[in-house]
Amino acid sequence: MTAETVSTTPQLCFVTCPGASLADTSTHRMAYWAWGNPSSEQVVVCVHGLSRQGRDFDTLAKALSQQAYVVCPDVVGRGQSDWLADAKGYQVFTYASDMVQLMQQLKAQRKTEGPLTIDWVGTSMGGLIGLTLSSLPQEVTGISLRKMVVNDVGPRLNHEALVRIGEYLGKPMNFATEQDAADYLWTISTSFGPHTPEQWLALSRPMLKPAPQGDGWVLHYDPSIAAAFRALTPDAATSGEAMLWQIYDQLTCELLIVRGSESDLLTADTAQAMCQRNPKARLFEVAGVGHAPTLMADDQVTALKDFLTA
Repeated sequence: MTAETVSTTPQLCFVTCPGASLADTSTHRMAYWAWGNPSSEQVVVCVHGLSRQGRDFDTLAKALSQQAYVVCPDVVGRGQSDWLADAKGYQVFTYASDMVQLMQQLKAQRKTEGPLTIDWVGTSMGGLIGLTLSSLPQEVTGISLRKMVVNDVGPRLNHEALVRIGEYLGKPMNFATEQDAADYLWTISTSFGPHTPEQWLALSRPMLKPAPQGDGWVLHYDPSIAAAFRALTPDAATSGEAMLWQIYDQLTCELLIVRGSESDLLTADTAQAMCQRNPKARLFEVAGVGHAPTLMADDQVTALKDFLTA
C-alpha cells in the first residue's frame, strides 16, 4: 500500500524482522492490517491477545480510520505472519522487537522528522507488548507514545486465569465447517461477552485457515506458542510482575484501562492500584464481560474513540 492510498477496508502489509522463521534462516515477516490514510496526523496501533490476530480490531479500526491511520499487526506466529523456527522466540521481548521494526517502517514511509507520535491499543498480550515497548529508549523505537489503552491486562496477572488459558491453547483441532469452528471458539471465549451470531462469525473467520490436507479448517496460529506460554513458572511470573510495575510507574502518556467487570485476569484490585499509581490513568469497566472485551460493542467503541480523539 502506497502513502497515497486511503483505505476504508483492511489492507494487508508486511514488515521484515530479525529472527529465523520456518521460511527463512535469518528473518521472519510480520503481517499488519492497515486502515485509513497513511498520511493522517494520528497513528493508532492496535495489538491483539495471545492466540488472536489483527482482524479482531476491524470494528474499532473502521471507526477510527475516518481520521486516523490504524495499524493492526498479526503478532508473529499468528494470522498472516510467519511462524518462528524456534518456539522459544514466542516471548513478549520478541514481539516488542518486531514492533520496533514496524514503527521504523511506518516512520520511514511517512518521512517523519523526529519521533513518530502514536497511540497504542493493546488487548491482553498486546497491552504487555505496549508496556514493554514504552520502556525502550526513543532513539531505538523512533516513537513518542501519546495515549495508551490497555484492555483487560495489567502488571499483575491472576495465575488462575493463566492456567485456564493454558488448558486450551495450542490443542490440535480440525473443524468441518467455519460454523463448527466458530461454535468451538465460543465455548472457550464466552467471557468475551454478548455477541450476535454475525459478530461472532466475523471475529472467528480470520482465526481459521484451510486444513493442510484440504479437509476442513484449523486455527490460524502456531500451536508452538503454547510451549512458551506454559513454560512460565510462578517465580518467573513474580519477577515479571515486579518489572512490569516498574515500567508502568514510568508511563507519562494518558492511559485508559479497560476492564471486563467479570475478568479473571485483571482483578478489580489491580485495576484500582493502576489508577492510584498513575494520575493520568482512568478506568472504563465493561459490565457483563470477562476477559476480554472485544471492543466491538457500541459503548466500547465510543469510549475508546472519545479517549483517542480527545
